[in-house]
Amino acid sequence: MLIKEITSAIEEYAPVSFQESYDNSGLIIGNPEQETAGVLLAIDVTEDVIQEAINNQIKLIISHHPLIFNGLKKISGINYLDKAIILAIKNDIAIYAAHTNMDNVSGGVNNKICDLLGIQNPQILLPVKHKLQKLVTFVPSDHADIVRQALFDAGAGNIGNYDNCSFNVEGKGTFRGNDYTNPFVGEKGKLHVEKEVRIETAFPVHFQSKVLKALIQSHPYEEVAYDIYNLENDYSFAGAGMIGDLSEPVTEITFLTRVKEIFKTGCIRHTRLLNKKISKIAVCGGSGSFLVSEAIRKHADVFITADMKYHQFFDADNRILVMDIGHFESEQFTKNIFYDILVKKFPKFAVRFSEINTNPINYF
Repeated sequence: MLIKEITSAIEEYAPVSFQESYDNSGLIIGNPEQETAGVLLAIDVTEDVIQEAINNQIKLIISHHPLIFNGLKKISGINYLDKAIILAIKNDIAIYAAHTNMDNVSGGVNNKICDLLGIQNPQILLPVKHKLQKLVTFVPSDHADIVRQALFDAGAGNIGNYDNCSFNVEGKGTFRGNDYTNPFVGEKGKLHVEKEVRIETAFPVHFQSKVLKALIQSHPYEEVAYDIYNLENDYSFAGAGMIGDLSEPVTEITFLTRVKEIFKTGCIRHTRLLNKKISKIAVCGGSGSFLVSEAIRKHADVFITADMKYHQFFDADNRILVMDIGHFESEQFTKNIFYDILVKKFPKFAVRFSEINTNPINYF
C-alpha cells in the first residue's frame, strides 16, 4: 500500500489544518509514493523506534510527536535527532506525525482521555476560530434541491448537533452569454432573466475543495456563480481541551486514585484539595496550562493536563483542582486512536504498536 493512502486516512480524521502554527504535523521524512507492507505506531520517534521498524521490515512510522519541529541547518549525527534522521533515511523509513491536529480534533487525544475516565457528553473546551467558511451560490429554482443536497453530502451545512442547515432566498438572476457560450437556459447574445434561489451554507475550511467540486458537478449552469466568505464563528468540532461530566460525583481522593490507576503515572502533581465532590471535568493532553482560566470559566471542578510550571499552579486560585499527570502519560493512548482509524479503513493491513517506552521522564 502507498504511504500517501495511509496518511490520507489519518488526515481525513484529523486534518492538518487543525494543527497549531508552531507545529510540524504531516509526512516529515519519506516519499508519499513509496509502498509499505505495514505501519509502526509510536508516541515519539527515537533511534530505538526506527530500529524496531527496520527489524520488522516496516517502512512507515506514525507518531504523535513530530521528530522535527524546527528547521535544520546541519545534520551531523552528534545528537539524538540527527542520528534518528540519518538512520531513517539510510533505511528508507518514512516518518509521519499527527500532533496538535490530533489534539484539536473532537475525536482525538482529549476525547480518548474522556472515554477512559467515563466523562459523558464531552465538548471542546476552547473551540478554534477562523476554521469556518460560508458558501453563497445562485441556482435555478428547479435545481435548488439537487445542488443543496450535493453540498450537504460534501460536508456543508453542519451547525453543532444539526445538519442540512442552509438559508434560501428566491429572486431573479440576469445574464447574457456571448458567442462562445452554450447556456443551460436562454439564448446566447440575449439578456435572460431566470428565477433562482440564493443558497447560503457554512462548512469547515478543510472541506472547501470537496464542497466546490460538489457545487460544480451538481450545478446546471455552464458558469457557476458563487462567493466564499471567511467566518469568525467558533468551530465547535475542533479546539483545545475538552470538558464533560461524570455520571456520578466522587470525592477528590477517589478521582485522584482513579486517574493514577488508569494512566499509570508515577505521581500526580496537583493543587490544594478543595474538599468538595468532583463532577465536571476538563482535560487537555500534553501541555495545557494555558487552559486553566478557561476550565475555571466553564465551572470545571478538575482540570487534568501536563507540564504545569510552579507559578502556573497559582492560577487555580482555590477555585479548581489542577492535576498534572505527565506529558507522556496523558498522550500515551494516541497510538490506540491511530490503530482504530487504520484498522477500520484498512482491515487487512498490518498495524503494529511500538514496544519501545519513549517516555524520557522516570520517577524515583
